[in-house]
Amino acid sequence: MTGKKPSPAKRETVRRLVAEGARLLANRRPAEALARLNQALDLEPDNVAANINLAGAYILQGKHDRAVPVLEKAAELDPSNAMVWSNLAAAYLGKLPFATSEREDRAIQAYEHALVLDPSTPHVHYNLGLIYLERKDALRATAHFSSALQTDPSDRDARRWLDKLLSGEQAELPGETA
Repeated sequence: MTGKKPSPAKRETVRRLVAEGARLLANRRPAEALARLNQALDLEPDNVAANINLAGAYILQGKHDRAVPVLEKAAELDPSNAMVWSNLAAAYLGKLPFATSEREDRAIQAYEHALVLDPSTPHVHYNLGLIYLERKDALRATAHFSSALQTDPSDRDARRWLDKLLSGEQAELPGETA
């Protein structure tokens, strides 16, 4: 951390830029969000929300490796923020079908850290279930999809995977062949 707090006017400008960036991300316009979020970080490099949103813009563009250092910095700035760790896990993982075992391991560690901080962090159990499904570890996948449903009973995707696993139906991720 820099130790020096930005002026109220600078903080307001940063807040506005981060809000604009977040709105653009919500509208699936990550390239446009990058400019606002980089402006915000130029003014206040230690702004956790700006870092999280900037990494989100990279992830939406498939630039997971660019998101990693941004989120690692956010984790240093706010180590007790479960969403930082959840997003960092997604950045470590990248696209699951192309993830190496090492990337999966790093993602699992970050997801588990998020769960220690907040057991109800959205989508963490579901994403862990997908990783374990990819690893053909049906027992762990089943446990995580079940936990995902305890966190969010309306999670239809977790329900579908859990039902497949419990019925003994072959549960494979899209793009895989038997």
